[in-house]
Amino acid sequence: QVQLVESGGDLVQAGGSLRLSCAASRSIFGINVMGWYRQAPGKQRELVARITSGGSTNYADSVKGRFTISRDNAKNTVYLQMNILKPEDTAVYYCHVPSWPQDYWGQGTQVTVSS
Repeated sequence: QVQLVESGGDLVQAGGSLRLSCAASRSIFGINVMGWYRQAPGKQRELVARITSGGSTNYADSVKGRFTISRDNAKNTVYLQMNILKPEDTAVYYCHVPSWPQDYWGQGTQVTVSS
């Protein structure tokens, strides 16, 4: 099991930047994939970015070139650096670890981008 705690969400103007953090309750060294999802009001939760233990990454088309996911195994933390934020990035952002029989999710952190 692993508990995930997100932080770093805030209200920011369009064009600004934020860095989200996801702190895990145990070592993430053995966790192959970790990711960030987001859910805007009235919309389905969607994948934003994910990173493997080897450092491979993939991103949603809507955030490519603006967001960067990274992980620090020594700090048991995954980050999401978000630049050139847009109002459509407004959502609750969740940290995610796929697992079986259940995935693990954090409680979410609110990001609001004003125009």
